[in-house]
Amino acid sequence: MALIVQKYGGTSVGSAERIRNVARRVAHFHKQGHQLVIVVSAMAGETNRLLALAKELSPNPDPRELDVVAATGEQVTIGLLAITLMEMGLKAKSYTGGQVRILTDDAYTKARILEIDEAAMRRDLEAGTIVIVAGFQGVDADGNITTLGRGGSDTSGVALAAALKADECQIYTDVDGVYTTDPRIVPEARRLSTVTFEEMLEMASLGSKVLQIRSVEFAGKYKVKLRVLSSLDDPESSAPGTLITFEEEDTMEQAIISGIAFNRDEAKISVMGVPDKPGIAYAILGPIAAANIDVDMIVQNIGASGHTDFSFTVNRTEYAKALAVLADERGKTFAAREIIGDNRICKVSVVGIGMRSHVGIASKLFKTLADEGINMQMISTSEIKVSVVIDEKYLELAVRVLHRAFELDKEPA
Repeated sequence: MALIVQKYGGTSVGSAERIRNVARRVAHFHKQGHQLVIVVSAMAGETNRLLALAKELSPNPDPRELDVVAATGEQVTIGLLAITLMEMGLKAKSYTGGQVRILTDDAYTKARILEIDEAAMRRDLEAGTIVIVAGFQGVDADGNITTLGRGGSDTSGVALAAALKADECQIYTDVDGVYTTDPRIVPEARRLSTVTFEEMLEMASLGSKVLQIRSVEFAGKYKVKLRVLSSLDDPESSAPGTLITFEEEDTMEQAIISGIAFNRDEAKISVMGVPDKPGIAYAILGPIAAANIDVDMIVQNIGASGHTDFSFTVNRTEYAKALAVLADERGKTFAAREIIGDNRICKVSVVGIGMRSHVGIASKLFKTLADEGINMQMISTSEIKVSVVIDEKYLELAVRVLHRAFELDKEPA
């Protein structure tokens, strides 16, 4: 018997029939004798509907009240799943984040989990009850409802698994694991049986939508065994999914490259002709950070005239906000000839821990893109990844040719 935390996303609980399907899967595992904590998202599209309602009434809703609204989507789902399991003759009990006491900070709409009181859940589990918890939400020290931001249900699932010291955290989605790249772009993409936390963290940060990055960080920090599976398969015969494991546990020879990740939601901003002097990067990026805008890639090109061009990327949703911040700061904290931007770019990355022991990965990437006439605007590297910014219109071509160049369609030897 194992203690398993299972998390089901919005598509997995998107209709009454799909909720019944989840209930049948849960019943299958319960019949095997496992203790189960089930974490669910809101039904597909429900959170967007709720947020749109709030925005219809106010262009800038109060963040605290926005969280009160957004958190109701998961409350509906936990109740419906509990009702379905009870109808099947099983003992089930639903909990909101506040009822569990998932304590967070008070950063409304993107709160971070501080601690979890698992005592009530343990009592229920010992009594043979299936525990169902609302993902994506918690409460702050004053009891105010908070939400964890987009994809927060993954984080809820992993955090509960860490608090309960679960044997495994299973993330159920509409795909049956982690692939070498998006199969909708490359039909030959292969499902990976295992991937390391480091690789998964890079893939999540680089645009892979299978897992939310904070959940991977949480799993790595607390050594939570994590598996990605499909909720749409028959539980009796479903594929084993992808196990996300620790590098030191894997004695097999690693593939050089594990996957091609990409992100369409990128925008580039260039601050041209700024003085080449100490502190100029802070003068530009300080106000961006103060506006709570995340910066990704950064490039500084030093000229011969005592001036430099400073470029960086942000999420496309924050592009207009970042431009407005810089326009307001120009002439105050820094001088610049002009500020230009491009919100029609994308980022493509090759990821693999095998890069640590193999040379020539970057040059192979560069040559592959050059052969297709694809220009690279920015480049970023780490120990296990190389990322490039290119024109968005070349995204699918770049992913296909790189997948083929690194032979990711072939099973590792």
